[in-house]
Amino acid sequence: MQRREALKLLLAGGVLPGLRTDLFGFFRDAHPASGYALRTLSPNQNDMVVAMIDHIIPATDTPGARAARVNEFIDVILSEWATADERQNFLSGLADVDKRSNELFGKDFVVASPAQQLTLLLAMDDAVSAERSRRTRHSSDSSDERDTQLKGSFFSVFKNITLHGYYTSEIGFTQELKLQIIPGAQHGCLQVGPGLGDA
Repeated sequence: MQRREALKLLLAGGVLPGLRTDLFGFFRDAHPASGYALRTLSPNQNDMVVAMIDHIIPATDTPGARAARVNEFIDVILSEWATADERQNFLSGLADVDKRSNELFGKDFVVASPAQQLTLLLAMDDAVSAERSRRTRHSSDSSDERDTQLKGSFFSVFKNITLHGYYTSEIGFTQELKLQIIPGAQHGCLQVGPGLGDA
């Protein structure tokens, strides 16, 4: 699989539990090593991304998206996988979040209160859901056209990348999903009890 194909699936919101092994490995490879230095996101944009991912997957009894360094995963995707247009659309989407925050609360997103940040993100999520519902009811558009329009929604793309980044991280995979990255040992040739081996 090529990176462009993997990125299309990621932007389209492919379902994580159904990830093929090679595709899962593809996304795992996008996670940066410790000590990673941002290449696309500015410090302010990174602060916005961290605040947003923290609302989407907060820490509970397991670590959240911030601890899984999903912001760095997003920077890798933008730096190495996205086209110039995709990168610019994403960064423009972040700028629009700041603009909407200033219109609603008179302050940039990162300095808004957590309650204000959550209010704005929920409004964006509701808008994506309403648009999806409207398009489902008016299904005269081709499915390709609907997918392209939904993929164009910044918040939909942002959520999809956040979910993929989290659930393909070591934290998300092992602590949240409770799966093993390397399967355990195989215990073949077990003793068969009475009656179990009879044919």
